[in-house]
Amino acid sequence: MVEVGIKTLKDHLSEYLRRARQGERIVVTDRGAPIVVLAPVEESAEVQLAWEMVRSGAASWSGGKPKGSAAPPKVRGKMASEIVLEDRR
Repeated sequence: MVEVGIKTLKDHLSEYLRRARQGERIVVTDRGAPIVVLAPVEESAEVQLAWEMVRSGAASWSGGKPKGSAAPPKVRGKMASEIVLEDRR
């Protein structure tokens, strides 16, 4: 979640509304203390579940795109994408 102060929110309201419309949650702060969350009106059940996981501490999100696993699984043999590319040749 992104945190933004009241003055910055006022100065760039259109930008933050656009971001919220796209699904981002924005925490509005007053002197560093959170006072409200700016979020889209309708969220899917999956999005609501994900935010519940963030609130409970089971997951975290800093507002960026997911980077993937820090320890991706090891692949034995060829990946499916490699096999498909070979078949196309």
